[in-house]
Amino acid sequence: KAIKRACNFGENGLPKIGIGDWNDGFSNIGTEGKGESVWLGFFLYIILKEFSKLIKQCKQEEIETSNWYENIAEKLKENLNENAWDGKWYKRAFADNGDIYGSMENEECKIDSIAQSWSVISGAGDIEKKESAMKSLENHLVDNENGLIKLLDPAFDKSKLEPGYIKSYIPGVRENGGQYTHAAVWVIIAEAMLKFGDKAVNFYNMINPIEHSKTKESANKYKVEPYVIAADVYGASNLAGRGGWTWYTGSSGWYYTAGIEYILGLKIYHNVLSINPCIQKEWDGYSIQFKYKESIYNINVKNISKVCTGVKMVELNGIEIENKILLDGSGKIFNVEVKM
Repeated sequence: KAIKRACNFGENGLPKIGIGDWNDGFSNIGTEGKGESVWLGFFLYIILKEFSKLIKQCKQEEIETSNWYENIAEKLKENLNENAWDGKWYKRAFADNGDIYGSMENEECKIDSIAQSWSVISGAGDIEKKESAMKSLENHLVDNENGLIKLLDPAFDKSKLEPGYIKSYIPGVRENGGQYTHAAVWVIIAEAMLKFGDKAVNFYNMINPIEHSKTKESANKYKVEPYVIAADVYGASNLAGRGGWTWYTGSSGWYYTAGIEYILGLKIYHNVLSINPCIQKEWDGYSIQFKYKESIYNINVKNISKVCTGVKMVELNGIEIENKILLDGSGKIFNVEVKM
């Protein structure tokens, strides 16, 4: 039912945004039923692709539904890359009145983070476009001085755009041009998926709250706990670098996932463990001790070739195997060596 409801497309062939998508502050973009969301297009694409696979595995009698999903997904991908492309990055949304959000022609909200990161995460972006989009994101949204990754830039303030209640926040606060940490972590995951290990690790370290408290001066600017993830970090004027809501965020789970699954590369799928790191080239390696039921897996990764990605060999208890380890919880100790 949710998928069917989301497959309601506008004149650009993208899903309608209504009174908000992931960013519920965009509450005025599609009130008349015409506005469309670029980000939701990427999100819906991966949902359609994954549910199509699920139907084929579980419900052969509904193969027509699976094929329908596939057809919609492919058309959606085409529309995203043709109608939502702005020349160097992806637009964010089309409003009822024809205003475009996330366009280089705008005075405010020229670029939005999640349209770029999800072009990669979803798999829907054309190769050359998603790499250009991520480079544009790095140039416009990464604030190295204050250690944050902005959600959008420039913030809404005095332009003719009226996106909704997001504009009631002062520039640089929360969704309005600050770091919204969910989105910042999606940037890291996208960089890892593109195999840019140096960037992924650098950004991962940069938004770590402990980095905001290394000196008394930085701690006084950040003002909140350095041992929990903040939902948002302010991004403009004299408030830049100040932490917002703490404890109250799902981005901590995303941050953990980005570190474990996308950087260290430990993934478990259908009771099978694999290791596919995306790290900085200068790392010599690292070790993980993973407990599965009553068993212990001692995983030792050696970056012999000084690369960001690429596993050359996996050994389990001294025997070379495929990079797929069927988990055994019977109380044994397993030694896994991974060579890059």
